[in-house]
Amino acid sequence: MSDAPPREPAPRRFKMICAYDGTAYQGWQTQPGFPSVQETIERTLAGIVKRDAVAIHASGRTDHGVHAHGQVFHCDLATRMTARSLRMALNANGRLPPDIRIRSCVEVSPTFHARFSAIRKEYRYYVWNTRLLPPDKRLYHAHIVRPLDLDAMRRAMAHFVGEHDFAAFSANPNRPIASTVRRIDRFEVSKNGSRIAFRVQGNGFLYKMVRSLVGFLLRVGAGQERPDAVPALLAPGNPRTARVPSAPACGLFLWQVWYD
Repeated sequence: MSDAPPREPAPRRFKMICAYDGTAYQGWQTQPGFPSVQETIERTLAGIVKRDAVAIHASGRTDHGVHAHGQVFHCDLATRMTARSLRMALNANGRLPPDIRIRSCVEVSPTFHARFSAIRKEYRYYVWNTRLLPPDKRLYHAHIVRPLDLDAMRRAMAHFVGEHDFAAFSANPNRPIASTVRRIDRFEVSKNGSRIAFRVQGNGFLYKMVRSLVGFLLRVGAGQERPDAVPALLAPGNPRTARVPSAPACGLFLWQVWYD
């Protein structure tokens, strides 16, 4: 009878989809001295699989106060637990805080990468467009009192669809980026009562790009900018100016990420 210790399980790659309320966090990415969604999940996972540390890699970052319905991340874990057991353990009472939940967990190929394998993303942005903002809406909507012209915003949106240089609709991420050219495949706005919903899909988004697009569209809807002003702003290399404000973070949700 052998006294050799049990063989360590080989690492396996897991893909998880999570939802979170970003109000209490500095953002997705770990930042020393501040609470983050990434650090919270990594710490919880490490405790479950009995490791000193676990690294997770997301489809992208979200800022302080931004939420997610379908953030995707992957991680490599040397564990005998099934994907279902991992998801259940993460969502068990007392593990992850109630403002973070793992919606799904599956084992994937080692070649899968949450960021580099992504082919399309969808963000949604919500506005509460009336004088009174109900308290239960304040963390998940931008509050705009003055009436907004949805038809004018739709005419402006049409100019954004396609591949363009979105430098004028991004902020400095304080890290090198290869290009400010991105492709928007779909951009819509709808209204239901006091709630206005923006829905945008594309092959990728620059730092604060969605909030900048919505910020400009809100100026169009308020009559402060014309819909036909968009093409000039999309001219290659056009710098960002005060004409393009960032809409508040609280209205933004990373909604879905697609893969091949």
